[in-house]
Amino acid sequence: MSGTTTAHERRAAGVPRHSRGTAAGPGASRWVILVVLCVSLLLVALDATVLHVAVPAVTEDLRPGAMELLWIVDAYPLVAASLLILFGTLGDRVGRRRVLLLGYGLFGVASAVAASADSPGVLIAARALLGVGGAMIMPATLSILRQVFPDRRERALAIGIWSAVAAVGAAVGPLLGGLLLEHYWWGSVFLINIPLMAVCLPLGRWLLPESTGDRNGPWDVLGALMAAFGLFGMVLGIKRVGSGEELLHPATLVPLLGGAALLTAFVRRQRRRAHPLVDLRMFARPAFGTSVGCIVLAMLALVGLQLIATQYMQLVLGLSPLQTGLRMIPLTCAAMAAGLAGSRILHRFGPRRMVAFGFALTAAAVLALTAMGQQDRPTLLTVGFVLLGFGLETTLFGAYESMLSEAPADQAGGAAAIGETSYQLGAGIGIALLGSVMNAAYAPGVAQVPGVPGAAGAAAGHSLGEAYETARRLGGPAGEALRAAARESFVHGLHVTLVVSAALLLLGAVAALRLPRLMDCGETAQRLGSSEDAPVGPAREAAATGARQEATGAPAVTPVSAPASPSSSATATSVPRPADGRSGERLRARG
Repeated sequence: MSGTTTAHERRAAGVPRHSRGTAAGPGASRWVILVVLCVSLLLVALDATVLHVAVPAVTEDLRPGAMELLWIVDAYPLVAASLLILFGTLGDRVGRRRVLLLGYGLFGVASAVAASADSPGVLIAARALLGVGGAMIMPATLSILRQVFPDRRERALAIGIWSAVAAVGAAVGPLLGGLLLEHYWWGSVFLINIPLMAVCLPLGRWLLPESTGDRNGPWDVLGALMAAFGLFGMVLGIKRVGSGEELLHPATLVPLLGGAALLTAFVRRQRRRAHPLVDLRMFARPAFGTSVGCIVLAMLALVGLQLIATQYMQLVLGLSPLQTGLRMIPLTCAAMAAGLAGSRILHRFGPRRMVAFGFALTAAAVLALTAMGQQDRPTLLTVGFVLLGFGLETTLFGAYESMLSEAPADQAGGAAAIGETSYQLGAGIGIALLGSVMNAAYAPGVAQVPGVPGAAGAAAGHSLGEAYETARRLGGPAGEALRAAARESFVHGLHVTLVVSAALLLLGAVAALRLPRLMDCGETAQRLGSSEDAPVGPAREAAATGARQEATGAPAVTPVSAPASPSSSATATSVPRPADGRSGERLRARG
């Protein structure tokens, strides 16, 4: 993407515009910048998981209905998924660091509101506001990472560290949430975001480089709104189906059809525009489209399962929130290990085998967990969680790395938004879909319990927590019978949900066969990646590809003048561009 140029300064197509903006600016070490980006991710990852162990406490205190409880959990990923494209492309226009810092501030304000919520409606609104902040933060971190690490080997290592930090957030979230719930009220789980935001704001302003993308042509505001409302309508309709509403009910059918129509119109609009909000031609590349699909399938199969698993440990096994958080540590430690080893695994086996193996291993772990019952089996849980964490992180690492490497550097913001949208969309749909499967398998078991009134059985069918509350009000033998039936039905529903998740994961393993077989970085890229005097940013990547073309007898190229990055002392160089007009800026993986 190109920015505003003058007669004395021109940038090659595909080279993003950078501005110091701070004392450190883009001259700061890329590894220091990675630390700041990882802290940003930690902020989002904590909020995505910390609420899971607090759901029973929230249910007891605020008494939300079944739909309200789903919204409390789902509002964050739903709103974030809806707005990622809007804020990802807005960052390309006004500055990625600027949007990132604004997201920090909004995240802190929303956390304070959520912590003091006194009704389900206020908590849902605060979670939605957190989703807005998360939508500002997530694509900015990935697009900045894509620009700061143009060399694929270094970028793979950076993504591994980045994803390992995500696993740390997933681990610390439930554990810290459980620890807080042992001593304080449930709202304290949101207060942990505020000190992190207070650290991120000054560090981000001081260290992160400002960069923008394509400023040619107007920003497609209408297209961004179409994408946001389209995604919102689709997921809202699916959520209602998952909560047991009829598909043909107007409140379900209208959002589904409206969302589908808006997304269809969005795709057609982007294809017609000379300067699209998102270049949908990226999906024509097998590695990019397949990677996005793998991310959706992985999250679709597992995020809803994680929520159900925490309820299983607390409501069936009787573990405290802190004990539940401790039980989740093996899963996230295994994910951390997979993230840190991901670069070596990817280079050794290639994207295709890495992602397919990750899917298959995760499916095997999920099927092994079907041996869980009403009695605690800590060894089985530990082994299953270790395999599940390692397999899931291996899958997501390979898919994210392939997606970012396949996307040109000048479209980093759009690619990051698409990747994070697929992640959040898969998570939101997964909670609704697997929640629907769980409810369908669970509710019949408590509908007609001997000695329990029909109204009480219907109320108990909404959730296990509500069944326990109904059993407490009934008391006596009827209450005990309802409680036992609810526990048995929940375990049965968990087994059915695990089997459905495994089927989705195996489908992902088959889809991964379309990914490139090898990770090809090229010798020139390796030399440039290890040279501190080489050009940095997308200019280095373009130069690496141009050198490879020259060495291998590639088609004729037309030179385009471009200056070195501000963080390099090198003078202006000539960046080759292929004759077809596309910038030779990325290192392709051999399919």
